[in-house]
Parts: sequence; structure tokens; C-alpha cells
Amino acid sequence: MTAPDARPAGPDDSTLAEAVLAADAGTAAILRRLDETERQLRLHREELHQTNQGVLALHAELDAAARTQRALLDAERAARGEAEKARRLLTFLADASAAVTASLDQEDILRCLPELLVPEYASGIDVWLFDEPARPDDAHSAAAVAAARHDRPQHAGPRPGALPGIDDLPPSALSPDRPLLSIPLTVRRTSGVLTLTAPGDRFDADTSVMLVELARRTAIALDNARRYEQHRDTAEVLQRAQLTELPSAEGLRLAARYLPATRGLNIGGDWYDAFPHPDGSLLTVVGDVTGHGLRAAVIMGQLRTALRAYALEDDSPARILTRLHRMLRHQQPNLYATAVIARFRPGDPRVVWAAAGHPPALVRAPGGTVRVLDTRPGVMLGVPIPFEYADHTAELPPGSTLVLYTDGLVERRAQGIDPGIELLGRTLAALDESVLDDLDGCAESLLKPLVHDCERDDDVCILLCRTAPS
Repeated sequence: MTAPDARPAGPDDSTLAEAVLAADAGTAAILRRLDETERQLRLHREELHQTNQGVLALHAELDAAARTQRALLDAERAARGEAEKARRLLTFLADASAAVTASLDQEDILRCLPELLVPEYASGIDVWLFDEPARPDDAHSAAAVAAARHDRPQHAGPRPGALPGIDDLPPSALSPDRPLLSIPLTVRRTSGVLTLTAPGDRFDADTSVMLVELARRTAIALDNARRYEQHRDTAEVLQRAQLTELPSAEGLRLAARYLPATRGLNIGGDWYDAFPHPDGSLLTVVGDVTGHGLRAAVIMGQLRTALRAYALEDDSPARILTRLHRMLRHQQPNLYATAVIARFRPGDPRVVWAAAGHPPALVRAPGGTVRVLDTRPGVMLGVPIPFEYADHTAELPPGSTLVLYTDGLVERRAQGIDPGIELLGRTLAALDESVLDDLDGCAESLLKPLVHDCERDDDVCILLCRTAPS
């Protein structure tokens, strides 16, 4: 019996084994590469995670920095807003203070307050002055009464204002919906109360501080105006009390006018006078004391009295002025005056005159010709040098008019005195003879074109002397 053939391993089996071994080796290499790749992926994932964490941290830091920056910008913006608000309030306070102190007229001061404050800082204002007569429709809030009583600013509103230095009160019956701020007007004493109605639903704290300060400055302006008016009224009363009632004289008619200044304290220095001399002549005088106000009015009265006393002893205008000059030099140093004296004698067709630093007199002849008595005047009275004045003579035919005046009639600050003298001469020459017959009307006709239509910085005197027609 034959045994089955055992087939020997052929070349294909060995190749397969080698292939399998080779495949195992390749697989192992692939696995190793996969492991390495996986390890690299883990590393990359870790790095990416760390990067993401860093990015998140950076974003958080940038966000925090942005919030900080926004907070700083907001704070800076708020600071700038506060600084701008403070600058605006200070600028307004300066401008408003200049406005209320620019005038010495109480009505002007009160009139400018609504223009300044409404509508930005108040919807309405009321000024209660204690020395003004009460009107039937006057009604003052409880806040205004409390401010007057306690001399402290008062706030009245639906809710407390919590304003610095200001007391809080319940709402006012006069303004239940809007707050009121009542501020006393106090300088040396409380003279009134300024009450403001809020422009909105409340008063701002910084604005209220500004309003209190403005009220204080307004009180000073009102007090200055009140004192000025008292000073001015006293000077004017004294001035007018010393003006002469013009005498009558044979062959001569007189007319005079005095106009006080309309602006400033320029009152009290000008005067006119006319009085008979024991020898039968008539002396006429126009003078002007430098300086203004009550002191000038007092000095004017002293000069007027001294001049009359000297005239009793001497009828020469020049010698009267010389003695007056000597008296003023020694008794009132640093105070000066101008004056012109004209002397008329009955039946004499001439006038004798002398001047001390005074504007020249004008003479209108019967035919209408006007001439200026422009002989150089002597120095002003009181100038600290010895001086003797000279008499001058001018012809005055019957029907002539002599015009004596002070510089307030003809002098304008921007033009000087010469244009005014020329205008006065033209106006005098243009007058009709019928106007000259009414000497008081003639004075008005001369004044109107020169001073009646303008504000006057100085007071004015004019004295007309008209000889009887032939």
C-alpha cells in the first residue's frame, strides 16, 4: 500500500510567510506612526488649549482695560462737563455783574434782571424792595417773607432742594408746582428780596450758589444807586436854592435857565447871579466850579457869597475876580472855578466885563449880527499863581442881547468847545426879533438845539441880558 504523497513546502509558502512577516512589520511601523501622530495630536491639542486659554485671558484683560478706559473717559468727560459748567456760570456771573453795576439808575438795574435770568436760570423773577410803596396787587411768598425775616436764602418746593447754604420750606401757594428761591438783598442792611421761579422742576446746586452771589452784587448796585440819587437830589436842591431870582433894572431885561446834568454826578458846580450895586449899576455873573456833587454845590455857594461881598466894595469886574482868585487860592487849594462878570450902567451903551478861564460871551446886535467877545480870559480862579484880571469894554447898542453861559451848554466830549460856540452863535443870529422880545422864550430857543435832545454830562447855566430897544 502506497502512503499518500506528502507535498513538500514549495517556494509559494515561504514567500507567503515572508509576506506575512513583512506585513506584520509594516503594520507595526504603521502603528508606531499612528502612535506618534496621536502623540503629536495630543501635544497640538494641549498647545491649542493653552493658546485658547491665553486668548481668553487676553480677551478678559482687554475687556477689563476697555472698561477701565471707558470709566476714565466717562470720568474725564464728567470733569470736563463740570469744569465747563463752572466756567459758564463764572462767565455769566461776571457779565451779569457788569450789567447790573453799569447804571446808577435803580429802574435800569431792575429792568435788566429779567433780561439776564429768564429763561435759562429762572422762568420768572420778582423783586420786593422794602422802601418802595406797596401796590394793591403785591403778593409775597412765604419764602420771601422768611428770607426777609431771617436774612437767609429760602427754597420752597414740592421736595427739598438740599441747596448749599439755603433753608428748605414747603411748597409755596403762589407756585405749588415749581420751586421758588428767595434771596435777601443785603449790603449793610436787608433792603429787599429777590425771588426766582425755577426754570424746571428744581434748582441746580451750583447754579443756586451763582444766583446767591449775583443777588449780593445786585444789592450793592441798588444801594449805590440809592445813595447816588440821595447825593444828587441833595446837591440839586442846594444848587437851586442858591440860584438868584433875577432883579429888574432900568433899560435892561434878564432871563436865565439852569439845567442839571442828566448823567453821572456832574451837578452842583454851575451858577448864575445878578444883583444891583450901591452905585446904581447892575452886576451879572455866571460861574462854574470844577468838580461835581455836593461839595461843588457848597463851594459854589461860598464863591457866590464872597463875590457879592467883594462887589459891595468895588464895582470893577476885574478887581472882584482878582480878590476872588486870591481867596480861593488860600482857602480852597486844589479847587478851581471859572467865572465871567458883566457890569451894566443905566444909560451907558457899553458893558464892562472880565473873565477868569470862562467861555466867551456872545453879543447879538439889533440887526442879527453876532460877535464873540473872545478877548483872552484870565486864568481860572484858584490856580496857584498870582494873577490880576483886566476889565474889557464892549458896545451894546439899544436892542442888543448879551449871552453868558457855562461850558455845559457848548462843550461835547468828542468835539470840544469851538463847534458848540459856533452853533450857539448861529442859533442866536437866526432868532426872530419877536422871539427876542420874549426873553424867556429866547432862552428856551437857544437851549433846545444844543442840549434838550441829548444826554448831558454836565449841568448848564445860561443868562441873557437884553438892552431896551431905542
